[in-house]
Amino acid sequence: MTDLPLTPLTRIRRLPHHQVTDRAALYDIIDGALTATLAISRDGRPVALPVGIGRDGDDVLIHGSTGSDFFRRIAAGAPVCLTVTHLLGLKYARSLFDSSMRYRCAVVHGMASVVLPDDKESALLTLSEHLMPGRPAEVRPMTARELAATMVLRLPLAEASVKDNAGSAVEEDDDGEDRSVWAGTLPLRVVAGDPVTSAQTRPSTAIPASVRRAAERIAASGTV
Repeated sequence: MTDLPLTPLTRIRRLPHHQVTDRAALYDIIDGALTATLAISRDGRPVALPVGIGRDGDDVLIHGSTGSDFFRRIAAGAPVCLTVTHLLGLKYARSLFDSSMRYRCAVVHGMASVVLPDDKESALLTLSEHLMPGRPAEVRPMTARELAATMVLRLPLAEASVKDNAGSAVEEDDDGEDRSVWAGTLPLRVVAGDPVTSAQTRPSTAIPASVRRAAERIAASGTV
């Protein structure tokens, strides 16, 4: 698959010229994110929760507790909406009405399936490698009890939309606004702080490579 299909759910109606239908753009947004917002309708009311994510081919992997009512409803077939946003900056126009944000955003619609027990450990390793690159090799293996307590969902990237206004203009020529009022963009970036070692870790323990890798990735992209 290359281009993202336009459907009643994925067609962008507000500022449609910012819609991107290249599947590679969708992958880039998801691969550059650690978290997303996952939403369902529960008992007639919308519910949205933050979740950790990782891409596996044409699917997004999401994990949570097997005891979660939210995840159980999704496993039972509740339709979901997954949103990933990278906020890149604030646009200061010469009026509040025209002021805005610069961002890249992906919205995925669909129904998730539960990863089967035989495939669960592999899916969790894929997810962990995305969230904390190299960490699985530094810690003990997952136990059967831990695997049993964890649910992994697989959401297909079949129906998704991408909106990218990162290059949108702050002002238009001959818009009649007062040029003595400052206009421009305040770029925003995510930065990783210095690692904080837990109190019960032996003082001689070195900070592992996985922590450095995560910090370097964030420094390179500036987003999560």
